[in-house]
Formats: sequence, C-alpha cells, structure tokens
Amino acid sequence: MILTLFLLAWRLLWIPLLPVVLIYLWRRGAKDPLYRASLAERFGFYRRPLPMGAIWFHAVSLGETRSATALIRLCLDRGDKVVLTHFTPAGRRESARLFAAEIASGQLAAVWVPFDMRWCWRRFFRACRPVIGLTLEVEIWPAMIFGARAAGVPLYMCNAQYPAPSLARDSRGLRLRQRVIRGFAGAFVKSGLQARRFASVGLENITVTGELRFDQPVPPGQPEAAARLRPRLAGTREVIAIASGVEAEEALYLDTIRALCRPGGPLFVYVPRAPERFDAVAAGLEAAGLKVLRRSTALGPGPEGLADLRIAPAGDEDVLLGDSLGEMFFYLALADRVVVGGGFNPRGAHNVIEPLMMGKPVLTGSWTWTIEYPFTEAEAAGVARSLPDSAALAGALAQPADGTGDRIAAFLSEHAGGSRRTLAAIDRVIGRSG
Repeated sequence: MILTLFLLAWRLLWIPLLPVVLIYLWRRGAKDPLYRASLAERFGFYRRPLPMGAIWFHAVSLGETRSATALIRLCLDRGDKVVLTHFTPAGRRESARLFAAEIASGQLAAVWVPFDMRWCWRRFFRACRPVIGLTLEVEIWPAMIFGARAAGVPLYMCNAQYPAPSLARDSRGLRLRQRVIRGFAGAFVKSGLQARRFASVGLENITVTGELRFDQPVPPGQPEAAARLRPRLAGTREVIAIASGVEAEEALYLDTIRALCRPGGPLFVYVPRAPERFDAVAAGLEAAGLKVLRRSTALGPGPEGLADLRIAPAGDEDVLLGDSLGEMFFYLALADRVVVGGGFNPRGAHNVIEPLMMGKPVLTGSWTWTIEYPFTEAEAAGVARSLPDSAALAGALAQPADGTGDRIAAFLSEHAGGSRRTLAAIDRVIGRSG
C-alpha cells in the first residue's frame, strides 16, 4: 500500500517537475548544445529504429560508459544487439566514439534515457523490447524499474554497490527507496559485502560479479605519449598526480604543493575534476607564487598532441595543470604516485582503479565510503592509503615511494574479470547457454 501510494505521488510530481527539468536541459544546452539535441528521445520517440531484442545498458555519464565498455564489447563481439541510454552528453559522446562502427551498422544505438514517466518508458520498451536491462552502478528510478517489470524486461543493477551511509539513511522511516529497490529483478554486485547489504533489504537474485572498471580499456597512445614526454618535462624529479581534484579540496592541495615545493622537488600534475574549474585552479596556483605549465598551451591539441611539447620547460615548474578532457590515463602514466580527489571531503573519494591500472600507488582522504569496494581491499593489499588532512598528505608524500609494483600487479590480477563474470550472469538470466 505504501509503495502504491508513493508511485502515484511520483507520477503526480512529474506534472510540475517536467517544466523544471526541461528548463534545466535548455540552460545546460547554452554551454553544451548536445543537451538540447534529440529532445524527443527523452520522451521515447526515435528518428531511427532501435535494435530489437537488444541488451540494454543504462550508463548515466562518462564514468559509467567507460566502466561498461569491456562488457559491451564482449556482447557486440559475439553478435548481440545493444541499446545504450545516457543522461549526459559526456556519456553519449563516448559511446559515439567507442562504438561508431556498430552505430553505423545498426547493431548498437546510443540514445537519451527517457524521463521517468510511465508513458515514456512504455514507448521505450515497445521501441526495442530488450531481453534484459542493466543499470550501471545504482540508478533508482521508480518508473523505469516498474515499467520494466510491466513490460516483462528483467532489470538488474550492474556493477552495483550499496554504500554504508546510503544503507543507513534508507533504513529509516518508510524505507521508500528500499521498497523501490525490491522492484529490480536482481543485481550483479561488486563484492560479497554488497551482496549481503542488498539481500538485507529484500532484493533477490544477487550475483557477485566484481568491479567492471578493472577491465576498462586504456586509451591507446596515452601511456606511450607520457613515457616520451616525461624525461623532457620532469627530468629526474618525482612526479605526483592529483587526479580528479574537487573544488572543496583546492585549498588543501595548494597547501600540500607549497609544503613540498623546493628546488629539485616533485613536479605536481594537477587534474581538476570539473572543467569549469580549470582557470580558477590555475589562477589560485599562480597567485600563490607557483610556476604553472598548462597542458592546453604547452602541448599540441587533441590526443595526437600529447607528446608534442610546444613550450620548452625551464625545469623549475611546480605544476602541470591537466586542463583537458579524456586524457586521465596520460596524466596518471606521467606520475610516480597518485592522490585521488574527493576523499578529503564528505562527498567521498573518486575511484582508485585507474591509477592502479597504471601501476601507481594511491593516496586519498579518509572519506572512502563512495569507493568502499575496492578501496578496502586495495588498502589491505598495501597499494592504497587514506589520510586525514593536508599535513598527513604532505608528510606521506615527503617520504620516498614504496616499491609497490608487484603488489599492484597481484591486486589487479586478483580483481580482474568482472566483465566476463557479468556476461555469464546475463546469459543465465536470459536463458542462453555458454
């Protein structure tokens, strides 16, 4: 009864909510026109037919798209049809880049996710009739979940985790979110701990498949470009990357850099998470008296320009500012150690997998609930550490780096293979034999 009333309220809420969402998309479209493009898709109308009987992946944005790339590629390589739904232009552009040939042939379609209204989802399910749906990470949208159930589409959370703070919050009051979660057909989760958490709220059909990000492909050419550039950029100096630095931590990173800044000291590669912060971060570093080299001016344009050093470094630069998109593996490959952003504020750390894939030990703050798996396992393996504040971070970075290469390789080997495990789980759900 409670769930029925909530779903009715959710339907009614969209009457005033829809104009607000449309205004939001229109305003975002002033900076990125793709937000305004193909708007009819968000209502379930499509100019080109979608592949019928497809495996449907819902990947909200860039990170989810990249994490699922290896799994999607396995599906395509064996002849499956695929539909990808996205909410942001970043995810849609990545799909267009990665799967251009399959989009052209009609084997794959990348479209906007429908607004969470019943009639929009009915149109979507009629348009492609997926054999299974997979929502990357945890996307709890009532109309999507119960629309899939009504259409007979088994909808599974994929690469899912239920962070401890979210579980505690959802377990209070009417537990509406947990009631909605039970509407999923099941879940493919990252670890045994996550399986137990989802089971505790009544979800059935849970399979531990691991973390898909361990299988994500490294963009070709980026590590090689970093290897060519590093001697010219840093000489024999240590290189420390600050990856996905968030605005709330900018003062902390500035203090850390200043504490370690000295002749012959480390070169910092600072990559802000939000592109709109590029100029502000550069201005803050320069105002503090630090010498900053910007990727956008020092190197050539595009991926092919990564090893094209157009400004000869003086050798005393303090920071290389990574003011570009889609080149994180390049910045990580330059580094000896990596500080992963987000962990020094309550919103939580970003993923540690990419630096580990590049063989780099990881430091982050104490707020690691967002990456509980695999951070707990990485810390136990001695390849990642959490630190409480700027002083502790500077102190750790002032010490020589530990030789963790073998431990990182063993950790990666132990945790890889999530894509194939997930594919096998998909086949069990849709009744396909291996």
